[in-house]
Amino acid sequence: MSRDQSAVRVAVDVGGTFTDIVVMTSDGILHESKVSTTPDDPSRGVVDGLAALLAELGAPPASVAEVLHGTTVGSNTILQRTGARTGLITTRGFRDVLEIGRIRMPDMFDLTWDKPKPLVPRRHRLEVTERIAADGTVIHPLSDADVIAAAEQLVTDGMESIAICFLNSYRNAAHEKQAEALIHARFPDLPVTASYAVLPEMKEYERTSTTVVNAYLLMAMRGYLRRLEQRLEEVGITAPILVMTSNGGMLAARAARDLPVMVVASGPAGGVIGAARLGKARDDRDVIVFDMGGTTAKAVIIEDGRPSMTSEYEFRDGMSTSSRFIKAGGYMLKVPAIDIAEVGAGGGSLAGIDVGGLLKVGPESAGAAPGPACYGLGNTRPTVTDANVVLGILNPTALAGGRLLIERSLAERAIKEHVATPLGLSVEDAAHGIRAVANAAMARAIRAVTVERGRDPRDLSLMAFGGNGGIHSVDVARQLGVRTIIIPPLAGVFCAVGMLAADVEHTSLTTVMRLLDDLTVEDLSAIMADLAAEIASRLAADGYSADRTELVWQAELRHEGQATELPVPFDADGNVIAQIAARFVEEYLKTYGYKDQTPLELVKITVTGRGLRQSRLDFKDMKIEQRSGAARAGYRMVSFARGLPAVETAIVSRAAIDAAERSGPLIVEEFDATIVVPPDATISRDGMGNLVLKIEGSA
Repeated sequence: MSRDQSAVRVAVDVGGTFTDIVVMTSDGILHESKVSTTPDDPSRGVVDGLAALLAELGAPPASVAEVLHGTTVGSNTILQRTGARTGLITTRGFRDVLEIGRIRMPDMFDLTWDKPKPLVPRRHRLEVTERIAADGTVIHPLSDADVIAAAEQLVTDGMESIAICFLNSYRNAAHEKQAEALIHARFPDLPVTASYAVLPEMKEYERTSTTVVNAYLLMAMRGYLRRLEQRLEEVGITAPILVMTSNGGMLAARAARDLPVMVVASGPAGGVIGAARLGKARDDRDVIVFDMGGTTAKAVIIEDGRPSMTSEYEFRDGMSTSSRFIKAGGYMLKVPAIDIAEVGAGGGSLAGIDVGGLLKVGPESAGAAPGPACYGLGNTRPTVTDANVVLGILNPTALAGGRLLIERSLAERAIKEHVATPLGLSVEDAAHGIRAVANAAMARAIRAVTVERGRDPRDLSLMAFGGNGGIHSVDVARQLGVRTIIIPPLAGVFCAVGMLAADVEHTSLTTVMRLLDDLTVEDLSAIMADLAAEIASRLAADGYSADRTELVWQAELRHEGQATELPVPFDADGNVIAQIAARFVEEYLKTYGYKDQTPLELVKITVTGRGLRQSRLDFKDMKIEQRSGAARAGYRMVSFARGLPAVETAIVSRAAIDAAERSGPLIVEEFDATIVVPPDATISRDGMGNLVLKIEGSA
């Protein structure tokens, strides 16, 4: 906080295909760059791309005041199963909690479903003697000898990280702290994660899973952040690194090193926060966020300017969603997070024929290397990007302002060999089929956060970004009955832009587990005061005084006898208990479609403390330096629909669009993104530079 507030700010979002970089210089102007991700070591692509952009701008590395970072290190480590060899020490009798889980499966009729393998095999889950009751009293003291023996056995077996999770430690963490101290004394360099420090909350499966995931990710996250800091220092950047968390806040790198489970969904959160801030700025507080990149597509709903939040989600291959109706499909993370549905359908998603002879798209991706077939870097299998190149939707010669060369013939060959010929289709019809399958998957993700939440997508506008968001937004919106689409400036790097609009955040919670009718205002005030004091201390350590902070409160409730709670936001002023009850009844009706008269149970209270960054981006006064050569004005033949002839379509830049509505067909080409306006849509530009598309005849 001591650095010059007018200095250069940097935001970097590492995706599966591209690394997006946005620099806000001291005059408030945004500058962008997009480079290929370096999968072997993402920090290399980050630093090389940033150094090149700073040199291009003539900005000295020492002028960088902060580096805001969204990373896929956590998610990729889980997907690729490359985390630390992890052992678990738990209460005797609870060795198989991870295996038992919730005794559910995501689809009861899917006989081919394989249960995710626990990150800790059974032979590395060891039990110790100890027992704490549900009220926090000690039934059996912890056996020091058991703990030391378990730790020694795990180290002998080659474990690199240890997770500790004891029953009811959320009520009394004494035994976990005791075990942690014993292990540290015996093995000072061994990373240890205890559940009280990660998730001091009831439900032993969720707490155990979250603790294990954190322990599993520790070495990968610490190693990555260490390499990133070293590489930045080598080019002269000594600014602090702030990492985007899954709930849309920024966390100091020192905290992210110890709590990597908080940043698993780091990358997409930046775009959601940016969309929420932008929506407020343009007085459009209820929107669907649609973020389609090179590897995945994400969907989130924003209501009254607030992204939908969840206190748990399951991370898995394919479609990853926090849906209350789909459980047991992945690794449970019970941490505050934006309620994101994610599906493996991005520009680099591979298309082919499955064992049943049907066309499939994703979740496997060509990634950054070798990338789509049209890149000419060795991949011969078709992707969604190849389909868009064949149809004329994407520039058939180059992308990213000419930096990325394209060979259309390679895309045609890949589609013909792997899709068209096996299905007896023309190359063009096969390309439309690839788009249709990808669009259906993305529409399904949006339904997961709207229809499955009791929200009608037809009542909302769609804010689309990511390198491919503007290419598929109209087709996806049409399937959902959405009439209006908003494409923000710098759409292709908008997740990085959104980070510049985020605040530093810390979250704290306490388990209550009492009927709401039995609570007094004094009881609740005392709970809130303790949480507020803890958050104030954390923010003060980050350099934020009381006048630069704000608190956001959330309660999780359920009807007595239920097993699942619903989160509701509330204000700290007035009759808090009555307010919480009213908001829960409203949310319950929205979600489930009926009211229940059973008494309400307050499960927990959560507070998020925000350190308000003085340099936060203001979307009402956003200034952008447009990259030269981003668009090539002219015409090309584009096929918008299967069975209809291709039509000559004008290719223009964003600057060519003004406040007057302009009818399609039209394609807007930018350095970082392409926006498709089919014949049945119109496009205009609002006062903040957003492109607004309207679909004719939508429901």
